[in-house]
Parts: sequence; C-alpha cells; structure tokens
Amino acid sequence: MKAGRSRADPMISDLLRHNRQWAEGRERDDPGYFDRLSKLQKPDYLWIGCSDSRVPANVITGLEPGEVFVHRNVANLVHRGDLNLLSVLEFAVESLEVKHIIVCGHHGCGGVRAAMDGRRHGIIDHWLQPIRDVADLHDGALAGTEDPEARLNRLCELSIRSQVDSLARTPIIQSAWAQGRTLAIHGWVYGLHDGLLRDLSCDRAAAGPGTRCTHADCHGTHAHDA
Repeated sequence: MKAGRSRADPMISDLLRHNRQWAEGRERDDPGYFDRLSKLQKPDYLWIGCSDSRVPANVITGLEPGEVFVHRNVANLVHRGDLNLLSVLEFAVESLEVKHIIVCGHHGCGGVRAAMDGRRHGIIDHWLQPIRDVADLHDGALAGTEDPEARLNRLCELSIRSQVDSLARTPIIQSAWAQGRTLAIHGWVYGLHDGLLRDLSCDRAAAGPGTRCTHADCHGTHAHDA
C-alpha cells in the first residue's frame, strides 16, 4: 500500500463521483443554478438540530440549498456559553435576518439516551447535563410514563421546549425583539419511525416579563432580560 493511501479510498471516491453526478444533473435540469446560488444566501430559516445523520434539515423539510441556515450538535442543545452556536445565531439573526428559528430534536435520540443511562461516556456527559436537568424538573411527569422508550421520547420533547426557552433568553434574540424584528422561535420533533415533523406548540415570537410558552407542559417563565 502506498504512503498516504487508505482502504477507505473507494468509499471517498464514490462520494466525489456522486457529487459530480449530482452537480451535472442539477445544471442540466436547471441551467445557471449554481451561478445563481453562489451570488445569494438569504434563507428565512435557522435550523438548530441534532448531529444525527438520519435528520438532515434540507431533506426532511423539502428545502433547497440556500433556503435554510443550519447549526447541529449532539441532542440539539442550546448552551448559552457555546461560542459556535452563538456565532451562528448572531450571523443568522443580524446578517442573514432570518425570520424563523427552528429547534428540532428527534425521537430515538442517542444523546438523550446517553444522558439518562447512568453510564460514564466522557466529556459528552458535561454537554448532556441540561437534559438531566430537564429530567429532574419533570421527574413526576416522566415517572408516569411506564414504557422506557416512550419516556425517553417524552424527555426529548421536554428538552426541545427547554432549548426554545434558553434561546429566547439570549441577548442576541432579546436585542432583535427589542428592535421590533419579526423573529419567531419554534420547537419541533422529528419521528424516525415515520419521517414526520411535529410542532410542539412552544413558539416564542416576542419578549416580555412573565411570558410563558403556550404549551401546558412547558413550565418555564420567560424573563425579559437574558
């Protein structure tokens, strides 16, 4: 085997070949497509989703390249000290001027499962702590769900609502609302078993002291100050 080569080369070559086929097909079906795409990025949506390879934002929403700005991490968490997420958020809100932010998790999430399985996983245990915090907050409601898988899926939904709340409290979002920007935050969950997105009805579209999510299970009070 030559230096610099690996057994994975055929797999990588397949990706490059598929890309060429895709690009040629796009240009054939829509001449000038890439030229137009290269000159404009003005999406209406910011997607904050899970890194899971089975949940690609463009594919499951039917959106084209250039129509959604995407940030993904394990378990779609909003850590307000995460400079990666905050940089994406600031650029999306202040430069791209997106109108909708979607926090989307999915049933069967490995991050939610790892947060609750009681085993040591390494540095990711610190990342997943907000999920355990949500589980503690909703311990009574979760205990009433006997099926373990259903309980994890329920926790996934509660975590999504918590991330919507956390996102709404960031100075970036608070500032946009204070300026009168039309900007809404939505919480969705994706079903791996049926491919469907479900709205968790925990939208936030304005700042204000004491404002609450409209969903009965979202018990957090949304303060005006981040």
